[in-house]
Amino acid sequence: MAGVMSVAIESIAAGGDGVGRNEGLVVFVPRTAPGDIVTAQVAGKGHFARGSLRSVVTPSAQRVDPPCPHYTRDRCGGCQVQHMSYESQLAAKQRIIRDSVQRIGKRIIDLPDISPSPEEWRYRTKLTLALRRRGPHWIAGLHPYDDPGGVFALADCPITDRSVVTAWREIMSAEQHFPDARALRGSVRLTSGGPTFVMMGAQSWRAAESFADSVPGISALWWEPEDGTRRLLYDRRAEKTPSASFSQVNPRMAAELRSYVLALVAAHNPSTVIDGYAGTGELAVALAGAGARATAIELDEEASRWSTTMIASPSVALQGRVEDILPTVLPADVVVINPPRAGVDAAVAAALEVHAAAIRGVIYVSCNAATMARDLSRMPGFRIESVRAFDMFPQTAHVETVCELRPSSS
Repeated sequence: MAGVMSVAIESIAAGGDGVGRNEGLVVFVPRTAPGDIVTAQVAGKGHFARGSLRSVVTPSAQRVDPPCPHYTRDRCGGCQVQHMSYESQLAAKQRIIRDSVQRIGKRIIDLPDISPSPEEWRYRTKLTLALRRRGPHWIAGLHPYDDPGGVFALADCPITDRSVVTAWREIMSAEQHFPDARALRGSVRLTSGGPTFVMMGAQSWRAAESFADSVPGISALWWEPEDGTRRLLYDRRAEKTPSASFSQVNPRMAAELRSYVLALVAAHNPSTVIDGYAGTGELAVALAGAGARATAIELDEEASRWSTTMIASPSVALQGRVEDILPTVLPADVVVINPPRAGVDAAVAAALEVHAAAIRGVIYVSCNAATMARDLSRMPGFRIESVRAFDMFPQTAHVETVCELRPSSS
């Protein structure tokens, strides 16, 4: 079915699109809000269709004017729900989690409680941008939501800390020293020692030293060439944390989430805890400090080395894939898993299933409700004890979820 049709928007899908119906056809329309009546150009087959917004005939009470000009002018894909009030964003995320768990995970849950972010704006301490040549110059920007191959030049990002945006401006002033390539990526992160930068792409970087000299405000510099082997070029910080490794972009919300997870773990009174996808090991170090024997598993070599320096024996940090190491260190009283958006490997779920009777609790921390729900469907040996959401990413459709599991036999 194709053409312009009227659609009444009922809810928000996991990716941020509004979902409505027209004569039995389910239509997904970006940049719409529940309660909107819109006209959309629709294309699709079967019972589902994708629509592009033509006009808002009757605006929802949940609709607000998005403050970022890039959101409307450039159709920025970095945010998906900036046109919705913050209260309605939170409600949409609760429903996304519940519906994912019920539809994909085949588990019945209530709408989870959700903790709002301490800041709705300027909360991000990390910003990754695409770099593209435009004639003799470079631009740094994001992708339009309806053109993932395109890039527009970013003037500002109101969900990102101003210090990060300032660091990016300094980096772009040194564009003549970028690696020789048509396309690159870069990532700025704030740390206690100042902003750090990772340059990604190209096979060689002859002007790396000149670039470093031209960005005195950048405290540490990594380069990740096309072969994927990340290299530290310099680090002027007193505390040389592995800021090129993964960490949460909303520190205040992350601290609240970590405290919640620690309390969930402590409630099981564990002697042994496994922290899968441990990152730099903050959680594992805290668990070890509370008296548990913690095992931190992390693939990123730099992050794992840092964990090794921070964690005290008999606790240990192990470097490698969780799916390879977890079966060798189970059982444990509590297992914490905090995987990337793709969720856990099937082997992780299988290993937990094998030892379900000996595990007091599994704490699954997820940034993707759909893959979490899929993983729950792979673990019938566990029941859901509790689910709570944390709004780590205001103005976007993403949400962090903490799901506590207990053995089905308990």
